[in-house]
Amino acid sequence: MRIIGDLRSHPEGVTATALTIGAYDGVHLGHRAILGELRRLAAEMGVASCVVTFDRHPAEIVRPESAPRLLTDLDQKLELLASTGVDLVAVVPFDADRAAEPAEAFVEEVLVGALGARLVVVGEDFHFGHRRAGDVALLAEMGATHGFRVLGHHLVGVDGADALDDATVSSTAIRRALTEGRLDAANAMLGRPHEMRGPVVEGDRRGREIGFPTANIAVPTRMLMPADGIYAGRLSTPNAGRLAAAVYVGHRPTFYGSEAATVLEVHCLDWSGDLYGQQVGVTFEHRIRGDATFDSVDALAAQLRQDCHDAAGVLAGP
Repeated sequence: MRIIGDLRSHPEGVTATALTIGAYDGVHLGHRAILGELRRLAAEMGVASCVVTFDRHPAEIVRPESAPRLLTDLDQKLELLASTGVDLVAVVPFDADRAAEPAEAFVEEVLVGALGARLVVVGEDFHFGHRRAGDVALLAEMGATHGFRVLGHHLVGVDGADALDDATVSSTAIRRALTEGRLDAANAMLGRPHEMRGPVVEGDRRGREIGFPTANIAVPTRMLMPADGIYAGRLSTPNAGRLAAAVYVGHRPTFYGSEAATVLEVHCLDWSGDLYGQQVGVTFEHRIRGDATFDSVDALAAQLRQDCHDAAGVLAGP
């Protein structure tokens, strides 16, 4: 997959494309349905398949006070897009100037001028441009002038079939499921376990003191943490591979009360070693329980032993 970052002129070697546009946060099953259709149509037309996405979620610029927390950072998103088999990904820098740009100008500059669009495939509820004035109807109108066709793709459920609004796979629905503790539903819509990434940093060593050393992961605040609780998951590291783990998200209320910052801590079940400074990934594969406050450190340690036992059983599988 080729990544294009400069769209001020026609990229070398790009003559004609079938493309789609969107934030593509999570690259979930709904996205993959669109990308599968895009690749099929691009092959029939003999042109390159292309995803036009952004270097940040547009809401971070347009409405920062209510911008959603992200399911994937840019690197994760590009990795997931590469796994779909698309030929090109054009990463559009999104800033205040881009946010103020009329939808028509975006089509003429990026879709036609830079990428030679011959087909544009988007979800049927797609909007873009200043004040979200662009939609499928506008694309179709401009396509008649600039020589590209437009396909408004139907919304899908987790089975890939057409879905009603309340059953549609979407980034918003996945975020809601994660924050409500419905991990199985979120993972079903993603088509994979939810993953968070960050460097391993120094913690306060509370876990080590009670017999459960943890890797403390510094996750950027713009990323979405799942609901507080204990999870079975895996820690992916550059040197040690993928390690079975019990994963904690929460405020550590037994020690600090409910006002402390949320942390992501990972206890590897069958491995020990130094991970400080390494960039790691944490997958969330099963939610074991919600967070809780314990009357004593001994009671907390007893529950953690049970949590690790439960996590090992889930990860071992049938």
